[in-house]
Amino acid sequence: VKVPTWINGLEDNEYVGVGARFGPTLESKEKHANHTRLALADPPDCCSKPRNQLTGEVILVHRGNCSFTMKANVAEEAGASAILIINNQTELFKMVCESDADVDIKIPALMLPQDAVSVALYSPKRPAVDIAEVFLWLMAVGTILCASYWSAWTAREVAIEQDKLLKDASEEILEVRGAGSSGFVDINTMSAIFFVLAASCFLVMLYKLMSFWFVEVLVVLFCIGGVE
Repeated sequence: VKVPTWINGLEDNEYVGVGARFGPTLESKEKHANHTRLALADPPDCCSKPRNQLTGEVILVHRGNCSFTMKANVAEEAGASAILIINNQTELFKMVCESDADVDIKIPALMLPQDAVSVALYSPKRPAVDIAEVFLWLMAVGTILCASYWSAWTAREVAIEQDKLLKDASEEILEVRGAGSSGFVDINTMSAIFFVLAASCFLVMLYKLMSFWFVEVLVVLFCIGGVE
């Protein structure tokens, strides 16, 4: 039996095991095999009903404390689609039926050697300065600098234009240009309070409702704001 594995959606190692002499036969072609999640048995030996609820997962159990057929029956009753037994040795072992065993088992059973399952534990050190935070800080500072430069540049252009008009002593053109635009925005107290409350509510929503759909809504809102 070949047992390919996936971790976080990425294909990892492939292990070789042996199928039991009871239960249904496995699919012979890889393209027709089911890609199923793996669940750890609780208790690990699967000699009694698992505490965790199974919904078609392949259950991973340890060898020992009861027969292979009993493990398979318990796993089937718990809702597992197959049972994967880890041997307590590096070799494989033939899983046969006992003389008085209930062999009406409808899920596949297979075994892997002990060295097929291993983990490496480590704790990477967190850097003193996060590159992502530095990048976001540079983006914020750059945006403010660009906005300030743009504001100063447009104000300078307006000042140059007004100087030209003053030199030409054309009062009529000054009145027409002055009536078309304003150099300041009037914000009263109520507008400032409304802005603070709206921003606070938005931050609370951002904290409480952070999910996939809310992020999509934010993307749409930012796109609309960028177009405006």
